[in-house]
Amino acid sequence: MYHFIALTLIPGIGPVNAKSLLSYCGSAEKIFNMKASQLLRIPGIGEAAAHAIVSHDVFARVDEEMMFLEKKNIQCLTFLDDNFPKRLKNCVDSPIVLYYVGNADLNTEKIIGIVGTRNSTDYGKNICNDLIMDIQAENILVVSGLAYGIDIAAHKACVKNNIPTVGVLAHGLDRIYPYTHREMASKMIQNGGLLTEFLSKTNPDRQNFPKRNRIVAGMIDALIVVETAENGGAVITATLADSYNKDVMAFPGNIQNKYSKGCNNLIKTNRAALVENAADILALMRWTKNEVKPKKQRTLFIEFTEEERMIYVLLQEMEEIGIDELTSRVSLSPSAIAGNLLNLEFQGIVASLPGKRYKLI
Repeated sequence: MYHFIALTLIPGIGPVNAKSLLSYCGSAEKIFNMKASQLLRIPGIGEAAAHAIVSHDVFARVDEEMMFLEKKNIQCLTFLDDNFPKRLKNCVDSPIVLYYVGNADLNTEKIIGIVGTRNSTDYGKNICNDLIMDIQAENILVVSGLAYGIDIAAHKACVKNNIPTVGVLAHGLDRIYPYTHREMASKMIQNGGLLTEFLSKTNPDRQNFPKRNRIVAGMIDALIVVETAENGGAVITATLADSYNKDVMAFPGNIQNKYSKGCNNLIKTNRAALVENAADILALMRWTKNEVKPKKQRTLFIEFTEEERMIYVLLQEMEEIGIDELTSRVSLSPSAIAGNLLNLEFQGIVASLPGKRYKLI
């Protein structure tokens, strides 16, 4: 934990380079025991970063943060920990450290994100309330950004209906922004939580919000866009979610309302599925309760590549599997898995299902 935090403080070392360092060196601690000349041989590591690592100048700040975490009983989740959000771990630009306070399981079976405009209308708020009420019995974790508008409407509805909800923050856990959401944030911790990649004393600066949005998009199964302007932040989150191979859904709205234009455009350009209620979402994600059918015995006389065989063997063990779980259980890159699944589909062996799920035919 200590050296992971230190690594996030090195200028010029983002999540991608940090993971490269971990891969080359074997552990976070070993990174800080290497010489500058050794570090410079690692792709992506320049002289400034190498000298910043060997100087150990960041350790005083790490000591300060460790004291804060202990005092506030905050969990530090590193990229290699089992309780780090596994869906997020599959995203190439995922952070290597998260700070978390709460009791929700970040790897629970079903997770959705609900996002939208800060300038929500009664229409959008009513959608949030109805949607949350209708998923009350489905054991779903709801993630949003604790912002004004749709975000806080979703969080409030979850607290009211005793549904676990996690707010992802664009600042450290020593503060709440907006300040007016402080009381609601406290309630969320009792049945949900607050999550951030930012250390204490980090302000909610403008550049932090897209980073926050990528965490929301990466740690979920599906993103629900309720209301947003055509170029709103929720559209950015939807674009990120799609790039992470997540399902994106949107509620349509009045064509004359500027805060419905984003949702309507996502639907019109086939970047989001049109949904009108919770039942639509559950059906698209195949989360409806269906009778489990007995597995069929399959005999195939097909020559697989080694990668195709790995995927086929795993699919034999399960009735169906989501892309996130498949990625976490097969030692292949997401792009390699996608390519092999496509080949298996062409051969008539695998069928793709709604909700980014797959099964053997």
